[in-house]
Amino acid sequence: MATKRKRIGILTGGGDVPGLNSVIKSVVYRGWEHGLDVIGLRRGFEGLTHVDLDEPVSTSRYIVPLDRETTRTIDRSGGTMLHTSRVGPTKVSRLPPHLMNAGIPSTPGPNGPSWDLTPQVLENIHRLGLEYLICIGGDGTLRSAAQLNALGVKVIGIPKTMDNDVQGTEYCIGFSTAITRATDAIERQRTTVGSHERIGIFRVFGRDAGFTALYTGHVTSNRCVIPEFKVDVEKLIDLLVTEKRENPSNYAIVVLSEGATWNGYEVAEYGAADTYGRRRKASVAEVLAEEFRLRTSEETIVSDLTYDLRSGEPDFLDKLVASTFGTLALDAVLAGKSGVMSALVEGTYQLVPLPDPSLGARKVDVPSMYNTERYRPLYANKLGLPIFLNRLPKRP
Repeated sequence: MATKRKRIGILTGGGDVPGLNSVIKSVVYRGWEHGLDVIGLRRGFEGLTHVDLDEPVSTSRYIVPLDRETTRTIDRSGGTMLHTSRVGPTKVSRLPPHLMNAGIPSTPGPNGPSWDLTPQVLENIHRLGLEYLICIGGDGTLRSAAQLNALGVKVIGIPKTMDNDVQGTEYCIGFSTAITRATDAIERQRTTVGSHERIGIFRVFGRDAGFTALYTGHVTSNRCVIPEFKVDVEKLIDLLVTEKRENPSNYAIVVLSEGATWNGYEVAEYGAADTYGRRRKASVAEVLAEEFRLRTSEETIVSDLTYDLRSGEPDFLDKLVASTFGTLALDAVLAGKSGVMSALVEGTYQLVPLPDPSLGARKVDVPSMYNTERYRPLYANKLGLPIFLNRLPKRP
């Protein structure tokens, strides 16, 4: 008699980053070596909330079997072959057609009703025969993963976000490529900022944590403003103007997290909130440029680097970490573990518990990483630190 093959599902949720396809390929290749069938769930958790397994068109839209042939070359490009969405099982903003008349109660909200489709997700996982679910994502996706894990689903998490702010790991897939892209853009645009003798203001990702701005400032030797520390805007402007005048090329540059703030300014938001209650942030770079206009005679050049940082193929480090995180996830499956996440801790690969959703984003440790007088990264005293320059808090 043939032995029934174990079946696992894999999905990518939230914003795309370079390296996702490397994870998928790693999981598929190692899975097939160990007799596992890998099922791709398309469009993140929407693949489990919206699929109608009794309807072939819907099934083919959301469910795709993965094998070595279909994933052989996917790691050569960025994005995710499985596509993605920001749908979470507990707060779905629109019902799929086959559930319109199912009598599922809705919950009112500021942007309209939402529905909890967790029961449907559990049923679809059962009908698909998925013994494990590998969830690749940031805080929202991993929050949903933790909720399903609490309900008995065997879940493995893999952290990805350019913000690098997932709890429990020093590194998230996409971060290195984001810094590489930001560095390249700033170095290219130095010629324009310098030619026009202006202040260059660069906005990067970082809604709640300033890792992207901090590391970009570190490798480009520029000042930066991060959400974890509210700067004095007059002092910031004075530092930049002084730096500009002392520069033989007569220019200066500052890197801003999208969530950066200063005295007298609170981050402005606009548009409808997503399923996690988050709205788009207005460009803090444009606001700072206006502060320069009002307070000085200096001209500025504003550059928004955000979405360019997640485009294109991954750099070497993201390919390496992504494929290894995928291998770690398979290690967990083969060992019968669940409720864990691939991670880097003390610069070493580890399996750690899924993040507690109540903890929120991981933050920059200001005393050890940020110079609050000069509004720059701290460059000294790195001996003995892991490669990403900070240690995670000890687990209780």
